[in-house]
Amino acid sequence: MDTAQNPDSDHKKTDLPSSASAYLDPNYWNRRFSNEEHYEWFKDYSHFRHLMQSHIKPNSSVLELGCGNSQLCEELYKDGITDITCIDLSSVAVERMKERLLSKGYEGVFCGYFLNSFCFLVTSLSEIKVLEADMLDLPFSNECFDVVIEKGTMDVLFVDSGDPWNPQPTTISKVMAMLEGVHKVLKPNGIFISITFGQPHFRKPFFHNAKFTWSVEWSTFGDGFHYFFYILRKGRRSLDDEDSIEKIQMPSISLYHEELEGEDYIFRTNIEELNS
Repeated sequence: MDTAQNPDSDHKKTDLPSSASAYLDPNYWNRRFSNEEHYEWFKDYSHFRHLMQSHIKPNSSVLELGCGNSQLCEELYKDGITDITCIDLSSVAVERMKERLLSKGYEGVFCGYFLNSFCFLVTSLSEIKVLEADMLDLPFSNECFDVVIEKGTMDVLFVDSGDPWNPQPTTISKVMAMLEGVHKVLKPNGIFISITFGQPHFRKPFFHNAKFTWSVEWSTFGDGFHYFFYILRKGRRSLDDEDSIEKIQMPSISLYHEELEGEDYIFRTNIEELNS
């Protein structure tokens, strides 16, 4: 059972923000990560494991954007995917992640290094590395990861986007900075996996930008509340990609009581109200 359905889970100890705009405040996340042990946005790994396994090989090098206090990296590791780098903008999240992994028996060292005059703290736990870094300015060389994953992280960039059909210029700039960085660090034929609320008609204008060479496909998962699992394959874009993608039939929503109370639902509802 994932945290969104377990009434005794750790995230119940966290005060929800008064509005979705609070998700843009780094201080909010530092306070939250200081008190919260674990929370899984958009369901836990068991709900989309079958989709992950279809696209990630055990020898893949994986970058997770905005790891927070998720257990995704540990679940991937259990499935034999051991070359994992997790980043988060919150120094508190990085420190807590390090402590949690060490407490579970991973052996590693704590170290730091400088890059472009910034000091990044890294925890090397077997092959899981945890790094304080900004997903809008990724501190990695070109073409160094087979897979990049984000789960709910990009959604935060849309919190103050305004009209979803015509987002604010600042939102467009941030989303494009993120996607350009992802495209840059992906190896040829690498895969970007985006797990999100974002429906295809809102995400396609970004994913299909002429700067990118990836193809775009998606699946959905979830019970009453559906989430989108996008797979973007670098170097696979064809001239008719945008026209060839069929329109998806939006699933009807029939939410369980636990989902109505969950933060995923509150987050999505607040964004829709904020942007209406």
